[in-house]
Amino acid sequence: MFHCRLSACTALFLLTPILAWSQAAAPQPPAPPGTNIYFLGLPDGLESLKKAMPQPLAADKGYENQPFFSPDSTTVFFTADRDGKQTDIYERSVGGRTREVIRTAEREYSPTITPDGRGISVIRVEADGTQRLWRFDRDGSHPKVLLPEIKPVGYHAWIDDDVLALFVLGPPATLRLARVSTGAADIVATDIGRSLQRIPGRRAISFVQKEADGHFVVKQLDADTKRITALTDAVAGSSDRDCAWMPDGTLLMSAGTRILAWKQGTDGWREVFDVRPHGLGNVTRMAVAPNGRAIAIVVNEVATP
Repeated sequence: MFHCRLSACTALFLLTPILAWSQAAAPQPPAPPGTNIYFLGLPDGLESLKKAMPQPLAADKGYENQPFFSPDSTTVFFTADRDGKQTDIYERSVGGRTREVIRTAEREYSPTITPDGRGISVIRVEADGTQRLWRFDRDGSHPKVLLPEIKPVGYHAWIDDDVLALFVLGPPATLRLARVSTGAADIVATDIGRSLQRIPGRRAISFVQKEADGHFVVKQLDADTKRITALTDAVAGSSDRDCAWMPDGTLLMSAGTRILAWKQGTDGWREVFDVRPHGLGNVTRMAVAPNGRAIAIVVNEVATP
């Protein structure tokens, strides 16, 4: 599998729980891999990680993934498979309780608060296997498909109330810039990874693209000009190449159990945390609180003897 093109690997490996290019009805997919979500407090920025102790945020056995902080940094939304049959959307107040927000007969992934703060956008796997972008109210009501003709969508990142970036499965996997008002989506890059992240303070998103020589580069897409510029090489040894931005413009990426940081003008990546001493598995995804005082990390479940 690791010798295939990035687009194929992305569909079969990075998007394990979100199935298929076919729009025909499909059998129930196998259970997604076991992952858990942990909370890392950052009262004094990244330097706080030297003394950070991961706290379980969603650590039941099974699939718990795709964390997203609310705009006020007090709540984490995430995807979980709690019944062994399908994924639904949950929220956990920091230091508080967990409640189910969206539960339907279909499967939902990638919860994201809409720019107006009143909705949750998700990737919904519909009854016939179609994957499209949907919106729910914050209480899980009033579902509505946002881009009826764009499919199969894997991930998304909002620029404003109308404009957003989409990861659309291939082959090849494509980066598209879409407008909800028109329903149109222009292809701006191909052979990209799953991680689409809004860059703080800019009308731009970052993504990872495979170059012709086989190495991976983190790039920036300007939403207004559609100009793409290279930022830095991806972390060596990172299998997921999943990114997250700190409010000050520091980029985070994981490799195995390590979290590394990069900032424009600095000399390469530096390690800022390792979950191995805490008995946790590889870090596969991260989300940063908008106030910069916390990180939610997704780790692989560690088999117990």
